[in-house]
Amino acid sequence: MLQSSENSFSLKSAIPASNPNTFNQVKTVTAPVDQATIGRTLVIKGEVTGSEALYIDGRIEGKIIMPESRVTIGRNGKVDASIHAREVVIMGKVNGNIECSDRVDIRAEGSVSGDISTARISVEDGAALKGGIQVHAEPHKQGHAQAKPAEAAKALAATASA
Repeated sequence: MLQSSENSFSLKSAIPASNPNTFNQVKTVTAPVDQATIGRTLVIKGEVTGSEALYIDGRIEGKIIMPESRVTIGRNGKVDASIHAREVVIMGKVNGNIECSDRVDIRAEGSVSGDISTARISVEDGAALKGGIQVHAEPHKQGHAQAKPAEAAKALAATASA
């Protein structure tokens, strides 16, 4: 029995010991998603711009301009600003107008006071929304939407002349 434990010990010593910190370092070096975070105690007054995703758990007053990115307002987030982004997810409070090229998602615990202009919108039960909503056609679908009425007008003209 002593020999077998020595053999297993010698096998263990022959194999390089794995360092658990090495694995953690690899995790921290390669982030799956580039996302900036505004923490709970931070207050920003002014204009926030950028091209990476933004998670807000603090407070912003002014403007948020992220036309290519997603802006998420966390449960503790409070935004007194206009937001221009590709996508907005709201779990906190927003007081200001929102302009999205893709989608606005207001979760059950979220509230918005302001006008929204977007291609798609989702409002969960329990969410608060005070303001106007303008849903516009997505750019790639807009061409199809215009083609259908033109085809319908041609069909109607053909049946009327027949």
